Amino acid sequence: MPHLRQLVAATTLALLATVTGCSRYGFPTLPKGYQEYAYVTNGGSNTVTVLDLVYLRQDRTLQVGQDPSGIAANPRRNEVYAVNTQPDSSSGSVSVINAATNQVVAAISVHRLPYFIAVSPNGRRAYVPNAGSNSVSVLDLDRRREVATVSTGDQPGVARVSPDGRTLVVTNRGSNSVSLYDIAQPYSPSDTPELKLRATFSGCSGATDAVILPDSSKVFVACSGGHKIMAVQLAAAPGSWPARQDPTQLTDHLLTLLDVGKTPVHLALKPDGGEIFVSNFGSDSISEVDTWNNQVIGTYSVVNKPTGGIVAGNNSDLWVSNFSSDSLSLYSIDDGHVVNTVHTGSAPDSLAFSENQYLLLAADAHSGDVAVIRTQGKNGPGLFTILPSGRSPNAIAVKAIQHVQ
Repeated sequence: MPHLRQLVAATTLALLATVTGCSRYGFPTLPKGYQEYAYVTNGGSNTVTVLDLVYLRQDRTLQVGQDPSGIAANPRRNEVYAVNTQPDSSSGSVSVINAATNQVVAAISVHRLPYFIAVSPNGRRAYVPNAGSNSVSVLDLDRRREVATVSTGDQPGVARVSPDGRTLVVTNRGSNSVSLYDIAQPYSPSDTPELKLRATFSGCSGATDAVILPDSSKVFVACSGGHKIMAVQLAAAPGSWPARQDPTQLTDHLLTLLDVGKTPVHLALKPDGGEIFVSNFGSDSISEVDTWNNQVIGTYSVVNKPTGGIVAGNNSDLWVSNFSSDSLSLYSIDDGHVVNTVHTGSAPDSLAFSENQYLLLAADAHSGDVAVIRTQGKNGPGLFTILPSGRSPNAIAVKAIQHVQ
């Protein structure tokens, strides 16, 4: 079947190129020297697949460490970082990929059972929770080495850096808690610790995913062991307008626990920060959360075992992975219902947009490939092609590069 998919994909591309006469099959024209790649971690193959999003083909396969899981692109430099969980080893690692040459150029050792990586907005630090060591590693990306290790709760899973670069949020699945840390700023005194624990909030059963609002004011956490979302107010910066208006804003505090569907596993934040959409795997539903008022607007049974979601830049289109029905649902936030369903490979999971959002990528966990969805077209969104990856693809990161001509 994988060979048949590749043949169909190649035939489709050739026909479209002939019919449309466009260099990119009717897609927007890209400037000369533009490159864009998707990087897919394949846990069952110990590889990262590199997909060319300009020519819509597999570029190459990179050998990395054992069982690669999380992956992230650096916002400031042409690098991508793949986390190697390495369950048979006493330590994990992070493979550094040069996105200009698509070569693995370094490996950074971390601790036991890492799954996730978060890169700071300035591109100089990365944070890797080590689930088997109950710690988070701080990586210096300039020197490509670990510079600090800080204790967390039990089985830390996801790390998020606030947009203002002041706060690191770590979810602790094993201890049902969330840890908040102060991040050392670039011009801090030399003896300032890289991370300093600021607060811990318990009561979030099976804490997994987390999202931070664009203004860095709140974090919302999925409590996957039950049917709750935790909302926490993040401490405002000293001297900031919120802190001057209300001194209590200088401390973190729990806002509420919200009831959603069963087994909330993923949170999708609108780009404007106004709403969050919760994928409730255990109840085949999505919940809509108003982030301003900290309220659940509604829970809708419109999907089948959702594992992830992503909101387009128009703040209206929500795409949701239907893990058990081999499809993606397009949910109109404005209209409040599903407006399209697109078939994919088997068990779509992680989602990522291309830079201009004309393409949506879905990692198909069971069929070992990536569905490429055209989000805009004469007949609306639809499956454009399926590209091969490796066994058990886990996560996708996208990196665009504009070479100077």
